[in-house]
Amino acid sequence: MRWIELENAVNVRDLGGLPAADGNRIRTGQLIRSDNLQDLSATDVTRLVDEIGVTTVVDLRSSGEVDAEGPGPLRGLASVKHVHLSLLPEFGEMTDVAKDALALNRERALQRDPENVADAFYFGYLEDRPDSVVGALRAVATAPGAALVHCAAGKDRTGVVVAMALSVAGVPRDRIVADYEATGERIELILDRLRSSPTYAEDIDNVPAHEHDPRPDIMRRFLARLDEDFDGPLGWLGKHGFAKVDAQRLRDKLVEE
Repeated sequence: MRWIELENAVNVRDLGGLPAADGNRIRTGQLIRSDNLQDLSATDVTRLVDEIGVTTVVDLRSSGEVDAEGPGPLRGLASVKHVHLSLLPEFGEMTDVAKDALALNRERALQRDPENVADAFYFGYLEDRPDSVVGALRAVATAPGAALVHCAAGKDRTGVVVAMALSVAGVPRDRIVADYEATGERIELILDRLRSSPTYAEDIDNVPAHEHDPRPDIMRRFLARLDEDFDGPLGWLGKHGFAKVDAQRLRDKLVEE
């Protein structure tokens, strides 16, 4: 796991180097995870596009978030393909407003499991938007260069999609959990960034502080439930149209022998 230091994004890392199945490893410069790209400087854009080779951005935010935040600097580049795949339910006009979308998602999570809200969020993504999860993995697999997956914090929605991708690539479970937990090293910087935006400030401060922490037990429970209910992430993906050919294409993209 390699941190990518940028001026105006704080939770960016290249997943290259992680161990994969059969003694292989994840290729460097193929799968990047990040927080919001809204404030990238010109130097940041050069670093991501010209040096790292980002050709595809997979944006997991809701339509309301995207509209409220406006187009980021990478949007102006013809060389970068943008794939918008919201992981939140979007029903009518209510979720056209970012704050309402985030509040609605939290309310649904509390209804699902008030004792384990993060767990409920994560399975909510799979239940509400399986099309987006599958679409995100296909976008990563078909990116001609590096695929960058992001949401707002780069923790929850991004964490779920990245965990699914790494599972398909055969990354050991403990390393998937460790990558998820690594966001904790930057959590205060992430929250400071989100508080600076009217889109996210209220949602951040209305949540108990401990709920922002990427605790390893959350990802372990998420993956264990996939094991129990679907025979693992691949089982869930297969049930939702991600065929064996899709899985092999993703492995070919990510895994270096």
